[in-house]
Amino acid sequence: MHEIEQETQKPRVILVGIDTGEYNAQQSMAELAELADTAGCEVVATVIQNRPAPESATCVGAGKLEEIAEQAEILAVDMLIFDLELTGMQMRNISDATDKKVIDRTMLILDIFAGRARTKEGKVQVALAQYKYRMTRLTGMGTALSRLGGGIGTRGPGETKLETDRRHIRSRIAQLEKDLREMEQHRRFIGSRRKKDGVLTVAIVGYTNAGKSTLFNMLTDAGVLAENKLFATLDVTARALELPDGRSVLLSDTVGLIRRLPHHLVEAFRSTLEETAQADLILHVLDASEPDIEERMHITQELLNDLGCAEIPQIHVLNKADLVDMPQQNDAETVWISAKHGGGLDALLQAIVKGLPETAKRMKLCIPYAEGSFLQLLREEGKLFSEEYTAEGTLVDIMVDVKRQKKASAFLVE
Repeated sequence: MHEIEQETQKPRVILVGIDTGEYNAQQSMAELAELADTAGCEVVATVIQNRPAPESATCVGAGKLEEIAEQAEILAVDMLIFDLELTGMQMRNISDATDKKVIDRTMLILDIFAGRARTKEGKVQVALAQYKYRMTRLTGMGTALSRLGGGIGTRGPGETKLETDRRHIRSRIAQLEKDLREMEQHRRFIGSRRKKDGVLTVAIVGYTNAGKSTLFNMLTDAGVLAENKLFATLDVTARALELPDGRSVLLSDTVGLIRRLPHHLVEAFRSTLEETAQADLILHVLDASEPDIEERMHITQELLNDLGCAEIPQIHVLNKADLVDMPQQNDAETVWISAKHGGGLDALLQAIVKGLPETAKRMKLCIPYAEGSFLQLLREEGKLFSEEYTAEGTLVDIMVDVKRQKKASAFLVE
């Protein structure tokens, strides 16, 4: 009984942001609230201060900090979450002034990542980002660290080790980087083998919570965790997908993106995201019901460009079409779908077929018995749907590789 009570008691938090005019603070705070919810917090208040720049010692002004301290006492909150990266000194000063645990946006995202990474590579990437982030903030954190205790913002490396043994952290970082390099080499080797074997790859990318994993599950029955939470998927998952033209492709689902994604995380997950740069086609999934869809599309596009994906063909997949009341017209680069209800998936599959380079074509052939060696070659290279022996030769329905199509066309049957 006691365990159940502990599980349901969410940490009560106040969100604090600064509006400097540099970005849309309201949207960023709304996203921070979603992040806090994903991490299992209960948001009891939100505070935004208009300032030309963050105050160097306490981020917000002295008067505002007093207000926050009073509010935190009255509302009995457990923690303050700031919507920007704090320095170790700022964290300590705010924590001293309010007597509350203090974390920032990056620590919150790192915590969510730590709780959701499933594969060995995902866990290594998150741990590395956590160690690097905290290493730079050890100086000056002092009492803020002792208040951290357990819970949100502390998943992963233990605080006492971070305080007492810098050499341990440095050697841990070096070891994690070595592990990650080995995993990257292994993945690159697999990627080059796929290319050599002519395996076509399609990558699903997009803003977090746009419905990528739901679409991935619908197309492949993969059973990847798909829920209405930010960063539901952290690890790249790949599954085979059979297209209407008979070809098979490798479909991969990637980590969701977010505005102002901390650079520690972009760096940590760069190797995973770079797999997208090897894709033959990108499915850029967008939540059509989001009011700021254009900004989210821009954020995703910028990262794709940074990763060298600008030249890869893209299909914009406008998901949650059932929630939007407007004309929904498909074309070569845009397809409307409802991943949850399965609407528009046939149109999407046809768009994928058209968007991929033609590597193989389904053909009906009647191959003379004298050409038995050619038929055997086709069997080895392509997928055979049916085979029948007739007086004229072997009648086959088969996928024919592009390099064999010229010769095969001589044996075409209606």
